[in-house]
Amino acid sequence: MRFRPCIDVHNGKVKQIVGGSLKDQGNEAHNNFISEKPASYYAELYKEKGLTGGHVILLNPPGSEFYKETRQQVLDALRAYPGGLMAGGGVSDRTASLYLDAGASHVIVTSFVFRDGKINESNLSRMVNAVGKDRLVLDLSCKKQGDDYYIVTDRWQCLTEEKLSFELLDRLSESCAEFLVHAADVEGKSAGIEEEVVRLLGSWGKIPVTYAGGISSLSDIEKIRTFGDGRLDFTIGSALDLFGGPLKFEDVLGLV
Repeated sequence: MRFRPCIDVHNGKVKQIVGGSLKDQGNEAHNNFISEKPASYYAELYKEKGLTGGHVILLNPPGSEFYKETRQQVLDALRAYPGGLMAGGGVSDRTASLYLDAGASHVIVTSFVFRDGKINESNLSRMVNAVGKDRLVLDLSCKKQGDDYYIVTDRWQCLTEEKLSFELLDRLSESCAEFLVHAADVEGKSAGIEEEVVRLLGSWGKIPVTYAGGISSLSDIEKIRTFGDGRLDFTIGSALDLFGGPLKFEDVLGLV
């Protein structure tokens, strides 16, 4: 189990938001934290601490007035820590090289692969051809509907027909190096993890998987270790003191 650091950029600022509150219209989000420091500051800190496999995410769509500013923050972070961060947020086969050339170790993709509520096999093949399986991470962020969890796209705003399951993980693992899974119902709320998601992902465990969502304490991290059978990595956003939360960054480093 590894700690994977994160940097989320929205409206040109490093932020921590409540995931389900994000709306493209009006560039709205419920903000838990807005940093006065640039994304490159956090990238340099993660580099200094020797943390690898983290991610920097662009949370504005291309049509947003803040898109260029947000994208520049992401590129600056990648250049500050070459090979140390993955990049995601609206990535397609045409834009992936921009982030890889800036220093991203991998690109993270959701919406380009999941179209009209389903996996778009053509787009998935295009992504693999563009960057290679070994540099592609699929974000399987999900929300609960009834008894199951379904993949959500477009910055957690659109629900798909694809259920998070062993079958889906098996199928997609043939085309990517890792999965990143945000439990979107608890993302940014610092109110505890989505245990069902953690148990499902931990009992699968065939390629690296990073869990995100709801972590509020060191005991939540221990739950991920236990329920995930030691197979899951994790990321922490709003609860971390770097982003205004109560959980000390150094304590998290000491735990893993």
